Amino acid sequence: MKYLKFLTTQEIVMLIFNYPSKKALKESIGERLTYQETSLFGEEYRQSGVIYGSNRPQLTGHKREFFAQVTMQDGLILKVS
Repeated sequence: MKYLKFLTTQEIVMLIFNYPSKKALKESIGERLTYQETSLFGEEYRQSGVIYGSNRPQLTGHKREFFAQVTMQDGLILKVS
């Protein structure tokens, strides 16, 4: 049961990033994030904190699939890894 807390939606956020590549996402540092929500249970986006996400070609139409960890601060992209 102690691992169940780790898997709550308050701690893990997974969004779909609407960028053609991870490089394009990194080039957007300092700008607002373009994304799609994936949860049926409310918004997962945070204006400050760490967000995990991916580009899913079958949903976004972009050809490249990637996964990224994005650090947000006051609604702007601070770091992408």
